[in-house]
Amino acid sequence: MALTIGVDVGGTKIAAGVVDENGEILARTRVPTPADPQWAVDAIAQAVRELREKYPEVAAVGVGAPGFVDRDRSTVIFAPNIAWENEPLKSRIEELTGLGAVVENDANCAAWAEFRFGAAAAHSDMVLITVGTGIGGGIVLDGRLHRGRFGVAGEIGHLNMVPDGLPCGCGGKGCWEQYGSGRALRRYGREKAAADPIAGKRMLELNDDVAETIRGIHITEAAQDGDPLALECYDELADWLGRGMADLAALFDPGVFVLGGGVSDSGRLLLDPVAKAYETYLTGGVHRPRAEVVLASMGSAAGIVGAGDLARI
Repeated sequence: MALTIGVDVGGTKIAAGVVDENGEILARTRVPTPADPQWAVDAIAQAVRELREKYPEVAAVGVGAPGFVDRDRSTVIFAPNIAWENEPLKSRIEELTGLGAVVENDANCAAWAEFRFGAAAAHSDMVLITVGTGIGGGIVLDGRLHRGRFGVAGEIGHLNMVPDGLPCGCGGKGCWEQYGSGRALRRYGREKAAADPIAGKRMLELNDDVAETIRGIHITEAAQDGDPLALECYDELADWLGRGMADLAALFDPGVFVLGGGVSDSGRLLLDPVAKAYETYLTGGVHRPRAEVVLASMGSAAGIVGAGDLARI
C-alpha cells in the first residue's frame, strides 16, 4: 500500500494530503470546516475525491479527528468543536469514497508522525505534548500507539495538577492545560503587566499599552528582546510543563518528550526552561535516566502524515 490520503480535521479547516510510505506529502487540499456536522463529513469526502483524481492509485484514507475516537478506530464518540457525537465516521467515509478508512484522534496522528518520520524517529517510546490554546498529546510505547482500553488515552491536558484549581472547559478544575498552555501564557502576561506596568513596559508597548488583551505573540517578542517580565512568564509556563512531564515520565518512562503546538514555535525560549524544570521535578534525582526533550519537527504536516500512515496499519 504505497499511497494513502491523510485528513486532518480542525474546528475551522479540513486539510488533506496524499502521503507516501516515506511520510512525504505529494499533493494537498484544504476546505473550511462546515458548521453543520453532517456537512463536515461530506467535506472530508469531497477533499478525498479531489485528491484521488490526481492519484487514483490511493488505497486507503486516514482521518485525524478532534475528540474521543473509539478503540475500533471507527466512531467519533465526542468532538465538541464539530458537534459530533457517536458519529460513525469510518463507515460514512468508506460509503462516500469507496476507500477503506480508519479514524484516529488528531493528536495521536501528530504523535505517530513524529515517531515515524520526525523528532522521535530514533526512539521506541515517546510522548508528544502539543502546547497551544490547550495541551494535547499522544503516547507511543514499544513502537505502538497507546490508545487504552476504550481508545481515548492520551488526554494529558486534563491531568489534575491543582485540586479545586482553575475551571477548565472539560468541566473539571485544576487541569494541566490551565497552567501550561498558550492560554495560560497569555494570562501570566496580562496579570504581570497589569500588576507592574513599568516592568511590563515592553509587553504593553507591543499591545498599545493595554494589558487586558496582551497575546502570546507579544509575550514571545518581548521575551526575545530580553524583557525580564516576559521571561518570567515563560519560566512560569515552563515550570508547569516540567511538572507534568515528570509525572508522565514516572508513568511511561519514555525515551523522548517532543514539544509541539503553536507555543513551541518560540524554540529554545521554551525548550530550555522546560527541560530544566523537567529535570528538577523528576523523581529519583540523579539515579533516574532522563528522557530527551526536543522540539517537534513535522510542523503543520504532522496531522496529515500521521493519519495517512496510520491508514496502512
